[in-house]
Amino acid sequence: MVDRKYYSENPEKVIEATGVFKYVMAITLDPRTNYKEGIVRCVMDRDGDIQFKGYTSKSKLYKIKGDSLFKFNIVEPLIIKGEEEVVKNLSDEMDNFIGLEDPDIWIDKETNLMHVYFTIPIKPLDEKEKMKIHLGHAVGKDLGSLEMTEPVLVDINTSRAKEVSIAPVNKRGFRYNLVESKDRSLSTSHAVIVTALVHDMGKPWEYGDTAFHPAEHNIDWIAGHASPGPLFPKSFIDIGEGKLVGIINGCQADQMIGDKTKYGDFSIGLFIYDYENGKIDWVSPEPFIQDSEAGKDGGRAITFASQFIETGTGQGILYAHVDDSFVRAYTLKAEDIKSLLPL
Repeated sequence: MVDRKYYSENPEKVIEATGVFKYVMAITLDPRTNYKEGIVRCVMDRDGDIQFKGYTSKSKLYKIKGDSLFKFNIVEPLIIKGEEEVVKNLSDEMDNFIGLEDPDIWIDKETNLMHVYFTIPIKPLDEKEKMKIHLGHAVGKDLGSLEMTEPVLVDINTSRAKEVSIAPVNKRGFRYNLVESKDRSLSTSHAVIVTALVHDMGKPWEYGDTAFHPAEHNIDWIAGHASPGPLFPKSFIDIGEGKLVGIINGCQADQMIGDKTKYGDFSIGLFIYDYENGKIDWVSPEPFIQDSEAGKDGGRAITFASQFIETGTGQGILYAHVDDSFVRAYTLKAEDIKSLLPL
């Protein structure tokens, strides 16, 4: 069990599904609006059971607005100019585009332009074919003027990309961003974390090395799948030159139930990232956050982080979605987190 003294769970739901939406997840916020506007992924329909491999969710991205950092409302669909054309170029008539997923907002401080990254999943109708997972990109002045470009990372069969974690520029003038990818070897199906070499945040990136593979570590809570989460700014936690502390999302190892693959539970952990060299130095041996309501109905428990906001000296808010259903806010304190690090 997670020791909840290291974080405070806000009892109210930040955002939850209403009306036509079945589930909401993956919140990302615009810092230029004091984090009062952003994007959320809304699941419109779902086939299958999230506990087992093979389920699909049809999603749309929506704009959100909040009166505070603890309550947001869904406003309207996010319109991205050129989306249909880009998606058509990535698929053929047999493909089934199931909607944009898991957005991340990044603001270029030099140009003040908004860059939005998101998953473009394309599921072939032929079940023998693998789903294609591309890391898409759009840019504009704000949420109302986004235009889609070609993906920054495309699925190349041996590698795919989603769930970006944006790193600082290193001393050599480029970034080692982190993305979730897939080990597609015949003997394993782990989600792994790989680096992406980035010289221009709006132009195509380059796949790098595997930074964390669950099969290479004896850590139960992240033994099946790993995904990079938000990196804390140095103003929140500073552990030295070239290193950052961040959030990592992890899932227990898959299990075979008859002829079906059953997924494990997702929890949130901590990691230390050497962004100068694109190396993950340490992953917490135990999860850091598990929501009190995760899996409460007896199903698969999921706590998955997507956004961090520094709200004051040594304090911040982490947003995560619970059971792919609603978004929760957790208050974090730097001193509490430091006590868990191998410093």
